[in-house]
Amino acid sequence: MKQTVVLYPGAGVGHVVPMAELAKVFLNHGYDVTMVLIPLPFKSADFGAGVIERIAASNPSITFHVLPPIPLADFTSSGKHPFLLMLQMLHQYNENLESFLCSIPRQRLHSLVIDMFVVDPIDVATKMGIPVYTFVPSGASALVVLTQVPTLLASRQTGLKELGDTPLEFLGVPPMPASHLVKELLENPEDEMCKTMANIIKRGMNTRGVLVNTFESLESQAVQALRDPLCVSGQVLPPIYCVGPLVGNGARDGEKAERHECLAWLDAQPERSVVFLCFGSMGALPEEQLKEIAVGLDKSSQRFLWVVRTPASIDDPKRFLEQRPDPDLDALLPEEFLERTKDRGLVVKSWAPQVEVLHHPATGAFVTHCGWNSTQEGIMAGIPMLCWPLYAEQKMNKVFMTEDMGVGVEMEGYRMGFIKAEEVEAKVRLVMESTEGRELKARVAARKKEAEAALEVGGSSQAAFLQFLSDVENIGEQLGK
Repeated sequence: MKQTVVLYPGAGVGHVVPMAELAKVFLNHGYDVTMVLIPLPFKSADFGAGVIERIAASNPSITFHVLPPIPLADFTSSGKHPFLLMLQMLHQYNENLESFLCSIPRQRLHSLVIDMFVVDPIDVATKMGIPVYTFVPSGASALVVLTQVPTLLASRQTGLKELGDTPLEFLGVPPMPASHLVKELLENPEDEMCKTMANIIKRGMNTRGVLVNTFESLESQAVQALRDPLCVSGQVLPPIYCVGPLVGNGARDGEKAERHECLAWLDAQPERSVVFLCFGSMGALPEEQLKEIAVGLDKSSQRFLWVVRTPASIDDPKRFLEQRPDPDLDALLPEEFLERTKDRGLVVKSWAPQVEVLHHPATGAFVTHCGWNSTQEGIMAGIPMLCWPLYAEQKMNKVFMTEDMGVGVEMEGYRMGFIKAEEVEAKVRLVMESTEGRELKARVAARKKEAEAALEVGGSSQAAFLQFLSDVENIGEQLGK
């Protein structure tokens, strides 16, 4: 009798996508997998409308179970931060989750794997005697910083914001400017958002173990720190399993969708000649910034493929939670830009198949927001990255990518919140034309080989996953399953 693993990713494309990749690892080891989703009370592309349907369509072996909807307050009119609203909503779905778990015979239920920000179900699993594990879709370096932050906050009367760019020392990573921490953790320790985030981090590291979307050699010092009893004062962290990179491979996953127009355009471009610019499922730059990028690309004389989204702000819950229309390129970009660059550039509205673009032979560089999925996709494709962090843990990732992993070059203007055309031009040329760019490409190519080795039979990520399965079995025996 096959055992069933239940995955609970919460919401947001950046969380569902890697968990679907984790589901495939379980399937390959002979388990049934059910991914439990909550029905969203809004139709925002940023939280996966459309993308989740695509994932489900291309992964028929994974069972997707949507919990029955419950009455919820009007999200768009509350004025609360989307993250707090999401947590509130997830908490309200605990009862429905418990009912669903009860519908699976206990001897068949292998484990519950929750997203690192979805901690309320720990109570449900504990009550039911189900082994519960945390899945971290970001890397070990970001995780080791986040696990140390609550202790730092507890020792302070004021927020970390006042420290500005003062470097903070954390075990396992390069010195981190205070300003680069997740924005919500910079507020006063008594601020609702700051308190909530710190509590979630602590609780998420209090399960039976933590599956991390990374491979050991990429972040060896951070992983070592997470296993160090001195990492968090007064807390022994659970076992850490590095099971990544959990990265899809686009159309090769079996999706029979029509080939995107941009891939045909790439087919006509010389090898490694195109700069790909894409800022993730929630990245939307202001109009002035889009115009500045356009000028920089124009002056660089490089070929480019650029995904442009309609501007919106993560700090404006109403606009952020609404479905955004496709951008009006003529209004957002400089006059005649599209006409002038049509022979060497293509601008795509809203979305492009990122994994397929990165693996295309014509792609030579990747301007990225440093989201962890994108970072790993860049590494798996062996593509050097230009780092332009926007929100969440992306500024931290930028530090790791440029200083530790050696896979990217920073776009320095991000610190001021605006990158000028001159820097776009200079950095694009640096990666595509210079000796420094060639050295960067060689380092990324080496990281790609390491990632592939980690995923092979006998590789570090394979071994970590087998260790995890063995540990769950032992816990199951202890719980008397």
